[in-house]
Amino acid sequence: MAKINLQGIQWDAKSSFQKGPAKAPALIRKALYNDSMNLYVENGFSIGKDILTDKGDFEINDYFDIEKITRNHLDNGTKLLSLGGDHSVTFPIIKAFHEHYPKLDILHIDAHADLYHEYEGDSYSHACPFARIMENGFAVKLVQVGIRTLNPHQTAQAKKYDVDIHEMKGLDLGSIPKFNNPLYISLDMDGFDPAFAPGVSHHEPGGLSSRQVLDLIQSINTTVVGADIVEYNPERDFQDMTAYLAAKMMKELIGKMLEH
Repeated sequence: MAKINLQGIQWDAKSSFQKGPAKAPALIRKALYNDSMNLYVENGFSIGKDILTDKGDFEINDYFDIEKITRNHLDNGTKLLSLGGDHSVTFPIIKAFHEHYPKLDILHIDAHADLYHEYEGDSYSHACPFARIMENGFAVKLVQVGIRTLNPHQTAQAKKYDVDIHEMKGLDLGSIPKFNNPLYISLDMDGFDPAFAPGVSHHEPGGLSSRQVLDLIQSINTTVVGADIVEYNPERDFQDMTAYLAAKMMKELIGKMLEH
């Protein structure tokens, strides 16, 4: 059975609105190992120490160190789950993945497309990672689900990079295409409706339910080689609701990685 490495990326310097996601990794772990929940996944796997190797949390001072750290944890045949951190961490993570998976598909779950060419003068902002990924050819296919903030610039960017966007308006999860290449899943916690995940910097009502995201992950029928959970902001959480939801999603993502 595949071994899965876990890394925490303590970084929120590129958050545009509120800081806080740098504190997330340790609190997601705390929720995961709390006595209120066990380590079993809905598909029957248990994510014990024989499966998951925790590489620890990394306090980042230089944004580009994220790529180096990720490369160190992508041993041959090892899958990797990253806990962020703001969404800017996804670009350097994917850059490291590209060395092992030159043909990679990405499923991106989010309220925002994160396709800005630059945001507030920063081309590596947390609003820009998927523009950087696509312009560098690091993904064959990018499918985005839960989007509900498209503006003309990001619409043009999506057309430029041939991004398959499934907006919340009229969402049909049955229309999500099949993936033919190794898959990476990037889960932004503000993809959920704030009723399920209040602990995010950008509340965007009208989002996904926890069950919808679980069903989407469980419907995937290809090899998932990596994933990240980003944009959990403990400073805005209520009774650790978002931490526990992130921990639940962590379990299910690991369970999906174990299936193939």
